[in-house]
Formats: sequence, structure tokens, C-alpha cells
Amino acid sequence: MIFNMIASSTPLLLCALGALFTEYAGILAMFIDGLLSFSSFLFYFFTILSGSSFAGAALTIITATTLVFAFSIIVEKTKANPFIAGLGMNLFFISLTSLISSLYFKTRGVLYSPDFQFMPVKVSIISIIVSIILIAATIYLLKYTQTGVYFRITGSDAQVLEAKGVHPSLYRVSSWTIAAFFTAVAGIFLSAKISSFVPNIASGRGWMALAAVFLGRKKIWKITLFTIIFCAADIFSANIQNFIPSIPSSILLSFPYLIAVLLACVSKD
Repeated sequence: MIFNMIASSTPLLLCALGALFTEYAGILAMFIDGLLSFSSFLFYFFTILSGSSFAGAALTIITATTLVFAFSIIVEKTKANPFIAGLGMNLFFISLTSLISSLYFKTRGVLYSPDFQFMPVKVSIISIIVSIILIAATIYLLKYTQTGVYFRITGSDAQVLEAKGVHPSLYRVSSWTIAAFFTAVAGIFLSAKISSFVPNIASGRGWMALAAVFLGRKKIWKITLFTIIFCAADIFSANIQNFIPSIPSSILLSFPYLIAVLLACVSKD
């Protein structure tokens, strides 16, 4: 049970880690939820196209990070509002997923193929190992390197960087690109765990990742804790109807988000 809970929380945790970089940079990644579903679709698409899950994963990460990098450059050059741009990107990724699916697979529904099969336990173990590695790398980068210091002051004290001859825009662009990388990895695990792609597979995980960053006050251990809490609420809502059938499914579906709202209301510095 605990293993399943931790394994299920890894996609959410990876998205939250990516969002943390953008929060420090002062341009919170509002596109994560859409990109998470898009990355899950890309992994299915590229794996079927290439016949290799390794190639599918690599192409997914490259495509997701390249697109977000290009968008971040445009936002910086045009001085657009990053929050509005992020929301626009979120809608773009959702629409692009539907468009490619309808053109190539002739459906906007669930995608399943015998050529896209994975062992759930193996995927869970790999996702936990990858998450631990990326958590350790994030902690080291943000706390023990000069680059991490620059990331942490980009959003709050950009003038300090400018005084040192460092361009804050470099770290803003990098933060979105890092967020795209983490989200792409999370998307790969999402579709691999169920050996298929389901429309809106993110199911709001991107928004919960942003909530975890907010509630965690930029502390990685707190962010990890809140992602596990959200995941536990999700598992609870998915199983409680087996014991209490009379509970409306609409309430159960909204339960993890109600928990997020309640935690936000009671959260204090």
C-alpha cells in the first residue's frame, strides 16, 4: 500500500519539482497540466512510431523541452506576461494533443496498442528511483551551487544578478525548460503505468503540483509531503466507493482538490 502510494505520487512530485524552479524565477509554470498530458501522449505516439520505448522517451523529452524553450524565448523577447502566456501554452498543449491524435490515430479517445505494454511494478520502481535521483539533484543544485543561488534570487532580487553582470532572463528561460523536462519525465511514467494513453490523463495533477509548491513554501521536503498527501487523497477517493457505494462519484473525483483547497486555507507561515 505504501509502495503504491509513493509510486503513484512520483509524477505529481516531478511536476512540483519542476514548478519549484519557475516559482524561484518568478514565472510560475502555468502550463504544466497541459504539458503533462501532452508528454504522456507524445510517449505513446513516439513509441508506436519508432517501435522503441527508449526512443519514445528520448523524443518525448526533447520535443517537450524544445517547445517550452522556444516559447520561453518568445515570452522574454516580447516581454509578454508569463502567467497569461503559460495559461495560453496550457491550452495549446491540450489542443495539440487532440489534433495529432485525431490526425494520426483517427480518434480523440483512449489509445491502446499491443506494442505499448509495460510491467506496472517495474515502471513504479523505475519512477521511484528516478524521482529520488532528481530530488537529490535538485537539492544539490539549489542549495549548494552558485547556479542554484542565482535561481533562488531571480524572482525576488533580479537586480542583484544584473549588478553582477548576470542576465536574469537566462534563469527565467532555464526555469521553464527545467520544468518542461521534469514534466515530460512525469508524463512518460503516467502513460507507462497504464500501458495506454487516456485523454486528460493529467487529471489536474499539474495544478496540484503548483498547489504543493505554494503549500510547501519552496521547501522540498514539505513539497514532497504535500504531494504524498494529495496522492493519498486520490487513492482514498478511488477506493472508498467499494465500501460506501452511496457516495456520489462526482464528490469522490473532486476529493483531492478539496483537500488542496482546505490545506491552502489552513496553511500558515
